[in-house]
Amino acid sequence: MRTAFIETLCELASEQDDIVLMCGDLGFSVLERFAERFPNRYINAGVAEQNMTGMAAGMALTGKVVITYSIANFAVLRCLEQFRNDACYHNAPVIVVSVGTGTAYGSQGYTHHGIEDVAITRTLPNVAVVSPGDPEEVRWALRELVKRRGPANLRLGRGGEPAVHAAGSLKGALDKAIILSPPGRDVTLLGMGGALLEAVAARERLQALGIDTGLVSAPSIMQFDTDFVAQAARGSRLLETVEENMTEGGLGSAVSEVVAEMAGARATVIRAGILRNGAKTAADQKETRRINGFDADGLVRRVESALSKAR
Repeated sequence: MRTAFIETLCELASEQDDIVLMCGDLGFSVLERFAERFPNRYINAGVAEQNMTGMAAGMALTGKVVITYSIANFAVLRCLEQFRNDACYHNAPVIVVSVGTGTAYGSQGYTHHGIEDVAITRTLPNVAVVSPGDPEEVRWALRELVKRRGPANLRLGRGGEPAVHAAGSLKGALDKAIILSPPGRDVTLLGMGGALLEAVAARERLQALGIDTGLVSAPSIMQFDTDFVAQAARGSRLLETVEENMTEGGLGSAVSEVVAEMAGARATVIRAGILRNGAKTAADQKETRRINGFDADGLVRRVESALSKAR
């Protein structure tokens, strides 16, 4: 995802000269290509994320589109007040790129896990919260966010994520779910961020078990496809949300809010993600997903259990 991000950012910066990139003294081996091509539009603010975000908001209010880049907790939580007051309340085009979301930094522990920022930032005014599931979603989302010219939290994995979508296949606005297969009669999986890959694998196994399963990617949580959720809730027995952040306040909460307020919902919602008692686990990403029950095996077990109880 990081490679897709910097390649797309360089393309955008060559098309419009109002784009600025700021980092908090990291991104080495990723950001150099931007710094070399656009040295007057690249600023290393040092390990001073609060200052970086304040400066970004000031530049954005003069007409720039400013991208800030750091590890998820440092990019959002350390400078939350500056992002809230200076960028969001002024509807300034500051796009916070949160790298290594979820438990991508694994064994470095809770200080480096980006698992609360979705719940926090989706409550802020004017902000778009987007968590792409593969490199193609990154390219599409970044272009749409730059075009949007407002505050955003763009959440990226740490690197090496495989492609789910064909190159150039994603078009249109951020507020639409990306349908990989239509809603299933039994269950529809809604994946967000890096956990989308677990949902893809789970769907294949559920189909093999004779469980009719739909699958969508829902990368945008603030600009949210309520129409699709309502459609799926009327046609499926079960909706399972899959995300690598706290289930409270994330995609599962957003889907549950839609279903709770609609008439004619057929589906039960089950939420898979980081559990409160698993949040402080220091382990690699694969193990953290297993512990919290949202690896492909865990997703299949949860669906089978929920469907058996519903009979």
